[in-house]
Amino acid sequence: MQAWKEHYWTLRLERCKKALENNNFEVFIAGNTQEAGIIFSNEILPNLQIKTVSWGDSITLRATPILEQLRRQQNIEIIDTFAKGVERGILIERRRQALLVDLFLTGSNAITETGKLVNLDMVGNRVGGITFGPKHVVLLIGRNKLVKDVDSAMERIKSHAAPINAIRHEGWKTPCMKTAYCMDCSSPDRICNTWVINEKSYPKKRIKIILINEECGL
Repeated sequence: MQAWKEHYWTLRLERCKKALENNNFEVFIAGNTQEAGIIFSNEILPNLQIKTVSWGDSITLRATPILEQLRRQQNIEIIDTFAKGVERGILIERRRQALLVDLFLTGSNAITETGKLVNLDMVGNRVGGITFGPKHVVLLIGRNKLVKDVDSAMERIKSHAAPINAIRHEGWKTPCMKTAYCMDCSSPDRICNTWVINEKSYPKKRIKIILINEECGL
């Protein structure tokens, strides 16, 4: 990365970190997805007393080595809600169980410069886990998710993240898969069902955020 560009993003992420910390989130900054894994294994995981873990859908999370790190922990039970070849009904039940784990990991659709998280969900298990249930939450968020305010976050999600997310799921049928624009549809496969805005973390530092200084996810 060019030094001037790196400096630009460093300044923006540092400012965002301060805003998030003022809103009771615990925040780390990683230079890339591999460094995010190091921060998780060295600075976050050792301080948590966890026996169970699960995660919500996140391309950014899967780009890090974190899930493999957790799978190597023999003393931690993993509730895998995305296992291949498993009946959807069983996966939905696992997602219900995942709301009571010790540690829940996922990403965020957008994050504001004022330190707020903005997310839009299809099923609700991801935003549900962020909001309440799991004792600890870790979010992996790339710099491309950073926007000015809540309105900008919602615009980003509806005009960019949601249509792309629908398109990447083969077999689903939504208008945006053909138009690349949100059509405010009534499709059974509609992925835009539940908005959640986290203005602060409660309890303090329950939600831990690793900001990643590269473009990740949608």
